[in-house]
Amino acid sequence: MSIPQTRQRTLEQQRAAFAWQCVQAVQRTDFASEYGQLARQVASLVQMHGLGQTLAFLAAKAKDQQNEHRQLARDLSRWVSQQLLGTARDDLRDWIVQSADVAEYRRATLEALAFLTWLKRFAEAELVKE
Repeated sequence: MSIPQTRQRTLEQQRAAFAWQCVQAVQRTDFASEYGQLARQVASLVQMHGLGQTLAFLAAKAKDQQNEHRQLARDLSRWVSQQLLGTARDDLRDWIVQSADVAEYRRATLEALAFLTWLKRFAEAELVKE
């Protein structure tokens, strides 16, 4: 899944477009509902524990299989790395641990939270079955 390159869209529109693309891709999986539930919770995890620990938690829950935790970690990493580093990475943990300074980490966290707001909205609308 590539991050859409668009003509003169605002950053907010770009976040929304990528979040929509992520939700649409997950709809065709057998873990769509679980992804939707997780998308509702992950922003709180980032706020309470930090972006790095949240990505580590998601990776630990993935257990070498394609599931909602792995997909959400990948979607989040791709968006944040594209915005901060100019290239989409599937896993942002190495950059956080080895390269990011305090200001970059703070910016990455704020960007993650902004993206997760859109992801949560679309996941609630399309994936969560109450």
